[in-house]
Amino acid sequence: MGHLLILFFATFFAAFIATVPPGLLNMNAAKTSVEKGKLNGIIFSLGVSIVVFIQAYIAVLISKFLHNNPEVIEVLLQIALVVFAFFAVFFFIAARKNKKKKKKVLKISKKNSFFKGMLLASLNLLTIPYYSGLNVMWNASGWIKFQLWDIVVFVFAAGLATFSVLYLYTIYFNKLENKTNKFSKNSNYILSGLMLVLFIITLIRLLMTA
Repeated sequence: MGHLLILFFATFFAAFIATVPPGLLNMNAAKTSVEKGKLNGIIFSLGVSIVVFIQAYIAVLISKFLHNNPEVIEVLLQIALVVFAFFAVFFFIAARKNKKKKKKVLKISKKNSFFKGMLLASLNLLTIPYYSGLNVMWNASGWIKFQLWDIVVFVFAAGLATFSVLYLYTIYFNKLENKTNKFSKNSNYILSGLMLVLFIITLIRLLMTA
């Protein structure tokens, strides 16, 4: 039971931090709320979160399959190493280049908010490798055992964290709008640091298995 609590909070924190920097999904959730009402923004956020549930589950299945085949464990670690390195550099560059600029926002009708949220979330191709990388680390730490409740907790934490961030953007966008630039820069630095830590841990484990 104890490892499930650790798994939940670790996954929630990692997913929350990854979703915080202003981007297409959260800015569209905020804009939908402003133009169509907060309820419509929440519906959009639910659509996004449903897809994240699915993506997180797929990531678990991929990691579980690779974990159950010892011959590809080293390959899995190498993939995770590349993923974490990429994200560390990506978010660091994003923080350095962060400038005030108008985000792209799609026009979303009230009728289609839920499905628009699902569509935009589906286009985010980095979600699955990100959560697959997390699975590698959590498994190495003993936080996830690829059992039913472990998978449920991981998927639920990822989806809930995503919805929480989008909900905050939906409800408090007017208050956050003037602080978006600074908020984004700091969040990207934090996320870059987190990816660097995961990269180092994965590298150490890879060297130990060599």
